[in-house]
Amino acid sequence: MVLNYIWIAFFLIAFVVAFAKLIFIGDTEVFTDIINATFETAKTGFEISLGLTGVLSLWLGIMKIGEKGGVIQAFSRLSAPVFSRLFPEIPKNHPVTGSIFMNLSANLLGLDNAATPMGLKAMQQLQELNKEKEMASNPMIMFLCINASGLTLIPISVMMYRAQMGAGNPSDVFLPIMLATFASTLFVTLLICFKQKINIFQKNLFIFFSSLILLIGGLVWLFTSLDQSQVSLYSTVFANSLLFTIICGFIVCGLRKKLNVYDTFIEGAKEGFKTAVTIIPYLIAVLVGIGVFRASGAMDFVIESVRFGVSSVGMDTQFIEALPTMLMKPLSGSGARGMMIDAMNTYGADSFVGRLASIAQGSTDTTFYVVALYYGSVGIRNTRYTIQYSLLADLAGALTAIAMAYLFFS
Repeated sequence: MVLNYIWIAFFLIAFVVAFAKLIFIGDTEVFTDIINATFETAKTGFEISLGLTGVLSLWLGIMKIGEKGGVIQAFSRLSAPVFSRLFPEIPKNHPVTGSIFMNLSANLLGLDNAATPMGLKAMQQLQELNKEKEMASNPMIMFLCINASGLTLIPISVMMYRAQMGAGNPSDVFLPIMLATFASTLFVTLLICFKQKINIFQKNLFIFFSSLILLIGGLVWLFTSLDQSQVSLYSTVFANSLLFTIICGFIVCGLRKKLNVYDTFIEGAKEGFKTAVTIIPYLIAVLVGIGVFRASGAMDFVIESVRFGVSSVGMDTQFIEALPTMLMKPLSGSGARGMMIDAMNTYGADSFVGRLASIAQGSTDTTFYVVALYYGSVGIRNTRYTIQYSLLADLAGALTAIAMAYLFFS
């Protein structure tokens, strides 16, 4: 229901802004730009879905081998002490907890190509447990909001773009990004725990959150002691080695169970193809709404309004130039990436704005894309409070990003 209202709002606001630009400033190209944006974003949505087909087929095929080979059940038992508290409505030792564990682990390592298929598999398993097939369940909301908060231990892509844009020390945003994305994830997790009446002071949850803080602190210390080339090398080698180890491990476990591994892979790959086709209309709908909103100039209007409000109360406005990245991030990952690159190109990669845009890019994930992708794959129409809480996580990440930029680089 919320997504329905937001989608309508994108079009209505774009309509009002476009007519205002036409009447008051004589912009005769505004409606042409909007129509072109609808075609371009519809094409992009289809291309994303098409590109996901191969990746989904691969990883859901591998996941099927792991499921029948007993690996997913093993991950389920391993994560049960924590996930049974965070997801109390999931039956004990259900395979979905293993899928959730693998998805979140892949996200932590920045393995997007592996994380998405694992997440879609988890969402399908959660849908099997869901009694209201068109309404998001509590475990779905918790799982999706954690994904949308974008917790990533190694933001290698942001550092890569900074290196390409000529940053003197591309990894200087590593620690600020870690703190911002951790704040976003911790905030939304605690918020949903409160909403769903989950006691965060339970022993296992308390130990888990404390351990996560210590782990992130240790990794921050390790990577800040390395130069950029070492960070890129170690993180890339580790991530790719882990991925191939998972694939080979699943196959070995399948052989131990005397499975026909090839046929099992094909069975799972067929599910991946079906899932990719299912998400096409949902993804196109969301991306077209975002494209219309952006092409109308509504995004620019929001930014200038914020600038006026901040300056009128005497606050520093240098962070305003990075707002396009922050506002675009929940709407479009590629759009936010473009805004970040534009900020670094305009103001310099080592400028305050360039660094803040980089921190904002790495602090959260693309909320509307994640919602459309995951819920669309299982036909969820009533998202309940998913979007509101995910956007609050985005806000927490953006505010922390601004604070970190002033703390480290002002």
